[in-house]
Amino acid sequence: MIRHPHVDNGLLEMLLRLTELVPPTYAGYRPLLADGLLYFLERLSPIRQQAIFAAQLGLPSNVSRARRMLALFRLCPTLHKLGQVVAHDRRLSLDLRLRLQELETLVPTDSLVAIRPLLERELGQIAGLQIGRKAIAEASVAVVLPFLWRQAGGTLPQRGVLKILRPGVQDRLNEELAIWPALGGFLEERCAHYGLPVFDYHNTLETVARLLANEVCLDREQTHLSQAADFYACSPDIFIPRLFPFSTPSVTAMERVDGCKVTRQDLPATEMRQRAERIIRALLAQPFWACQEAGAVFHADPHAGNLMATPDGRLAIIDWALTTRLSKRQCEAVVQLVLGAVTLNDRRICAAIAVLGQPVDDARVQAAVKESIRQVRCGNFPGFGWMTSLMDTLASTSAVRFPEEVILFRKALLTLSGVLPDVSPQMNMDGVLIREGAMRFFKGLAWRPWVWADSRGRVGAHLSNADLFGLWAELPATALRFWVGNDE
Repeated sequence: MIRHPHVDNGLLEMLLRLTELVPPTYAGYRPLLADGLLYFLERLSPIRQQAIFAAQLGLPSNVSRARRMLALFRLCPTLHKLGQVVAHDRRLSLDLRLRLQELETLVPTDSLVAIRPLLERELGQIAGLQIGRKAIAEASVAVVLPFLWRQAGGTLPQRGVLKILRPGVQDRLNEELAIWPALGGFLEERCAHYGLPVFDYHNTLETVARLLANEVCLDREQTHLSQAADFYACSPDIFIPRLFPFSTPSVTAMERVDGCKVTRQDLPATEMRQRAERIIRALLAQPFWACQEAGAVFHADPHAGNLMATPDGRLAIIDWALTTRLSKRQCEAVVQLVLGAVTLNDRRICAAIAVLGQPVDDARVQAAVKESIRQVRCGNFPGFGWMTSLMDTLASTSAVRFPEEVILFRKALLTLSGVLPDVSPQMNMDGVLIREGAMRFFKGLAWRPWVWADSRGRVGAHLSNADLFGLWAELPATALRFWVGNDE
């Protein structure tokens, strides 16, 4: 238990009861989460503990548990980010989802009195720069202020925003990230105690902790912004904020984005469906199918607060602090994984899994693959939902250890799969991905007679001529596997 002279144990128990917000389907995990939350809170400094409990005491006595959780998450940057990731997960109650979605666009609370000296030290005196008096947004680690800049010789002032770290957030984040790796090992021990599946929490949380540390590296985000601007330069319906020349390693100065969160239902259903399709194409299909030898870069934090619909119908993608890169070989493995499902070929699936991660329990891998093939045989479409379900099973049973880029890619898919139904319930990822892949395939047909049979470069869709011939030759075996499987 947390020991602090100003802490009411009843208040602590109230915080631990926040785990009852977990859906009934996962009620068996509530004691595990309570233990994990207690472990986390115990290891924060007394000053942090006091601030958390003071915020809880400041809430009305009859406030909802979802509101109490929001107050807790707001004071802990790592929990804040976790809340953003699951804010649109439909397995959670509507009230809880709505509360968590408040974490995507918070009303600023940090005093500009503390922020302005940092800005003056970083930026100095810039001719023509006029910084607004009030912040316009607050994120998990940063605060955003508006500005106008009249460049020498320019006619109209340019509108932009300054993104700067919230005072003290670096220390809070460092304190919390130091807890996460040990928390992973603790959760694994408690899983065994409660008889729950032993997920690889240690490596997963350690990986996510390292990646979350990038949130405070604003110079790295500036590099990602420049790369994204180059990648989407030929996509007129995608808007990436332009960087201003007076950005520094601690302050990002970029073009201001006007618009609303993509989940806002402000258009007819048909146009909302187009918006959802644009999101899938930009964040998933384009980088995946355009993957070259250097790999494919994906936005790794696509929650609704980072996706905006502009008044002219474009999709604005902001906050590029977190990205992940899949290699060309990993993208090819994803395609082989789906082809293995289509052909009911467990060996092809297992070979693809071995590229995406490190198998550590062949028996469990085989069992998970067999079950996934049974699902396809029963009519489950082998798209991204099927693939991520298989990956989750392999990870939760510790059958495969996935590298951090694949873990973060899965996190991005989880976030997107929650956001999209709130944009347009009729839209799913698979249709857009298939259409985009087919376009790439047909564009590459002209090159196919001139490449090696096993080459998957320049021909589109990550498929070689040998792959296509193998699929055709495997048709009789696929039919046999289907009928034999039905008879089992």
